[in-house]
Amino acid sequence: MQNYRTASDSHTDALWLKLLSSSHCEAIRAYVALNESTPVEIIDLLLSDNSEYVRNCAERRKHKDNSIQNIHPSALIHKDAKLANDVIIGPYTVINQNVVIEEGTVICSHCEIGYRNNNISDSPPLRIGRNSFIRSHSVFYEGSTFGENLVTGHHVTVREKTNAGRNLQIGTLCDIQGNCEIGDFVRFHSNVHIGQRSTVKDYVWIFPYVVLTNDPHPPSEVMMGVTVERYVAIATMSVILPGVTINEGALVGAHSSVSRDVERDTVVAGSPAKYICDTSKIKLKDGSDRSAYPWRRHFHRGYLPDAVSQWIAEFSNKT
Repeated sequence: MQNYRTASDSHTDALWLKLLSSSHCEAIRAYVALNESTPVEIIDLLLSDNSEYVRNCAERRKHKDNSIQNIHPSALIHKDAKLANDVIIGPYTVINQNVVIEEGTVICSHCEIGYRNNNISDSPPLRIGRNSFIRSHSVFYEGSTFGENLVTGHHVTVREKTNAGRNLQIGTLCDIQGNCEIGDFVRFHSNVHIGQRSTVKDYVWIFPYVVLTNDPHPPSEVMMGVTVERYVAIATMSVILPGVTINEGALVGAHSSVSRDVERDTVVAGSPAKYICDTSKIKLKDGSDRSAYPWRRHFHRGYLPDAVSQWIAEFSNKT
């Protein structure tokens, strides 16, 4: 269950699947048992797993029976929920009525998917895109949409009306308060709080304990969401105040309180945050004397080949 794979390597895949086959999570072991790439010797090991659920999955994989959904006996699935046939649901997870889960998705134990917000009538369904992986004790409200390859940590909460693109990563103990727009390949590390009305665009990195706020006069009924443009990085323990826009390619230093818009490709830091320099002035601490920013010049792990090719072309004629 890597964040993203751009190429197939059968030897690496086999090692990875062997590692996952010893996971403490039954849902992950079931995923390995049912994966078409899992070698026969690993399937044979899983046939003697201490979980009957995993053993049954391994037995089905051995006989190539993929006609039944892979749901742990203790899970509760509403009869009207729409699950693709190969979706895996772990122990004690609840899938509510207004939910659509696409193929290849794994949801681990003790999650609640499609939690009902009683203050909203006629909510659209919660849609989880294909090949997503939701770790244990996570709660997703109905009325949100997630593209393919969503990955979460543990104890994640996502409220209604969150619309996210593909390959979103949400770290452990993150809290997305809903009414948010989130782009493709966004990375939230652990303990990130995303306030309502936030807009986070493609390829953004938000590091641990960052807070995006929305109330300029707390407590009030006024909400002014934060906007984070493409390729921005917000370092740990920073607070972005209501209505602020962080423009493309900017860097917010750790422990900053940002009360004004941040210009493109600049560094701000402090409380209140102030302009420090242009991002191009920061050098990588690897002895190469290369610029650390824009980060897409040198950091490509986990991104699609077409995006990486565009970035390489973008900087090929630049020093």
